[in-house]
Amino acid sequence: MPIICLTGGLAAGKSTAAQYFAEQGAEIIDADKLGHETYEAGSPANDQIVAAFGPEVRADDGSIDRKVLGSKVFGQPDALKQLTDIVWPEIRTLAEARCQAVSDQDPKAIVVLEAAVLFEAGWEDIGDEVWVVTAEPEVVIDRAINRDGLTREAIEARLNSQLSNTERRAKADFVIENNTDQETFKANLATAWARIDG
Repeated sequence: MPIICLTGGLAAGKSTAAQYFAEQGAEIIDADKLGHETYEAGSPANDQIVAAFGPEVRADDGSIDRKVLGSKVFGQPDALKQLTDIVWPEIRTLAEARCQAVSDQDPKAIVVLEAAVLFEAGWEDIGDEVWVVTAEPEVVIDRAINRDGLTREAIEARLNSQLSNTERRAKADFVIENNTDQETFKANLATAWARIDG
């Protein structure tokens, strides 16, 4: 069962790529969704987060209140690292369990683990290949302005806080470019898919 680790920066097209692979029959495991699971009541990370950041981060239903937690880590690198040190290993455990569950059900299934922070969290070794979706910074800025209504300055700040395309490409087994139109991007995705479904 091949496992593909899929990553990419802001507005590069990672989610569109994951959707395309799902349409081809891949099982998608979304690390963002797993991250939300780590905040749920009763999860191992939940108690650790409360212990680290205080009881006020716990909502009435027992889950972590992401707004309250966000206010404690936003712009605070040390606090953010403290949070990711709790949450990232838990997400990895959940991702590996999902991969195993898919494999048990269908040993021939193709799994795509979609994770924006794949390299930062050190999860690239979960998969057999790492695929990176990239777009040039100017393309990303235009897209993000149109999609999210953010200012150019806000987008540039986010881009500067992420790994660069060069850093991501250096760690990739396969790079999927998304600099032009949807048709070209789809063709590039089809080329990627053919690598494992040939």
